[in-house]
Order: sequence, then structure tokens, then C-alpha cells
Amino acid sequence: MLRKSINPRSNWQQRVEEQGLVFHSPDGVPYWDESACYRFSAKEIDTLEAATAELQRLCLEAAQHIIDEDRFDDLRIPAPARELIVNAWEAEPPSIYGRMDLSYDGVDPPKLLEYNANTPTALLEASVIQWQWLRDRMPGSDQFNSIHEKLIAQWKEIKPGLRGRHLHFSCMENAEDTVTTAYVRDTAEQAGIPTSFLHVGDIGWNAGKWEFRDLDDDPIRAIFALYPWEWLLKDFGREIVGSHDQMLWIEPIWKMLWSNKALLAVLWELFPGHPNLLEAYLDGPRGMKDYVRKPLLSREGANVSVFQSGVETESTTGSYGREGFVWQALAPEAVFEGRRPVTGSWIVTDQGPAGIGIRESAGLVTGNLGTFVPHYF
Repeated sequence: MLRKSINPRSNWQQRVEEQGLVFHSPDGVPYWDESACYRFSAKEIDTLEAATAELQRLCLEAAQHIIDEDRFDDLRIPAPARELIVNAWEAEPPSIYGRMDLSYDGVDPPKLLEYNANTPTALLEASVIQWQWLRDRMPGSDQFNSIHEKLIAQWKEIKPGLRGRHLHFSCMENAEDTVTTAYVRDTAEQAGIPTSFLHVGDIGWNAGKWEFRDLDDDPIRAIFALYPWEWLLKDFGREIVGSHDQMLWIEPIWKMLWSNKALLAVLWELFPGHPNLLEAYLDGPRGMKDYVRKPLLSREGANVSVFQSGVETESTTGSYGREGFVWQALAPEAVFEGRRPVTGSWIVTDQGPAGIGIRESAGLVTGNLGTFVPHYF
């Protein structure tokens, strides 16, 4: 694993915009950064793929454990959602994808930092944008990237079980979520699924029919919502509980078990010492000297505190933390040319590990200012 400084394509802004990445330079600072790239060996790619598959296996066992042992309190999951989660877990409704964030330096085993299994973004960048970069800049090389093909295959697999005349797509009104949702929607259409779009704020409710409606007053029977489940329950909790059997939500509500960082502590409890896990607890650092305190529910590195030798050395602000925290061991240092990469490893549900995307930062916490850097092998 090596970080290389290279020359960006002369027309890179135009190239990525043509492919849909319109937020490549917020405030004039590149988010998509092709002034550098990461080179892997084929063996290192195999290591990442195997670790992702193994972690997915562990997460499946952890979710079953949470349900069997009624550990919902540890995840601060509200009571009305618990029966829905159990029912969805047993019914296995459609699921599409998730992204594991891994610490990896090419030497030590990849370590799970967290699992965004509900609302992962940076998908278009990992799938389409860096693949086009590879074809333009490294035409004789390969890339760990079958995301696009596997997404289409996944949609084809679940198509027969979808409800309604078409599949609705929804997200908040911001560039990153809109671009991600538009891309996932495009892969569904390439799989032959009719679709439509509305923002989350435009989802309506028909109290007489006890069903969600779109802007054309058509019933919503199946919806892909790039919107955290804890927010869905806050905004539509009573309605979701009353109508959950009548419609499909993608991602399914049981994904709350994986996108909650309490999962990290449950995994360590079940599989202590596993080479792909970091020590983690729900009741404090338990004697760890170098560790990170993370909110159970948060986005983009908000409200994270880093402790080294027991002293807080770095922290981020935000509005998260009310539900509680997890204390996780600080990952082995992975620094390349002064930058710290986080490897986002993508899972497409029934298709397995699908590829990686790398975001990097100068500090120990990768937040919303982290840059996306392509890779090859």
C-alpha cells in the first residue's frame, strides 16, 4: 500500500461533473482529490475483501445476538421499533448495500472503525468516478470496484418482491444525499425497475387509508429512503408502526442494529481479540490509554473525542451524543505522506464485498472535510 502524488487530469472538473459529481469542490477546495492516489498489491486487495466478508459474518451473528438476548436498551432503540426490527429480521425484506469504514495500513489486519449500513454516501465516487479516473489515468491497471455491476444485480434479484407500481426514492435536500440517491435510483432503473423521486419532507400521509402517499397522491408501497431510521421514527413513528406491514422500506429497519456504534462493543464482547476488531465498550474506556469516544448515533465524524495516554488530544463538535457513547481503542496508526486514510469497504447485500473508496484527512478524525482519493492495483 503506497500513496503516490500524481498530476490531476487537466479537465478533471468537467469529467466528474459529467458523471454526476457536482459537489467536487465545496468552497473551492477539492473534495474529489486526484492529485494523489493509493496503489495496492493484489494480495492487499484480497486481504481487504476477505476482511470485509468476515466482518459481515460477525455482524450477522451480532445482530442475531442483540435480538435473542434483547439488547435493545444497549443501543437505545425506542420501544415501538423493537418488534418491527425483530419482524423485519425474520422476514428478510430487501436490502441493498452498506459501507464498512476500516483502518488499514497494508501491514496490520484491517480494523473495523464503524459500519454505516443505513445511509452510506460517497457511493458514486467509489463506483463510477474513480473507475473513470482509472480508465483515463491508469488504463493498464485494475481497481477493487465491482460496485456498479453488483448494485444492478442486487436490484434484479429483489425486483420480483417489490410492491406497488414503481419504487419511490427519497432523501433530504442536500447535494451529497441527492447525488447518492440519484445514482442508486439509476442502478435500479438499469435493472428494469420503474422509479420516482420525492424529498423526505414531501412524503405525505393519508389518515383515512392509513398509508403514505406521494405528491401525486399515489400510495407508496416501496421506498428507498436515504434517511436515518432514528430520524424516520422521530418524524413518522406512529405512522410507520401502523403501516409497516403494508410497505417495504429500503434499507429495512433492522439496519438500526448495524448503524448504531454500540455494535462495536457487542462485536468485541462476542469476538474478543478478533484481528479485524478494535477493543470497544459501552461503559467507559476500562483502562484503555489510547481510545476514541464516539456517539452511538452520529454522522460525518461529529462529537468524536480522541484520547492518547488518557488525555484528550482531538475532538469535533456537533449535535450528537444524547443517546450515549461507545469507547473504542484507537486504531494502529496509518499515515501516508502526512495523510490518514479511512478505507470504506462496500457490501452489496447478496453479492458480497464490492469495492473500496478511500477518504483521508490530516487529523485523527475523518469528518465532512475529508477528501476522496482514488486507488488502483
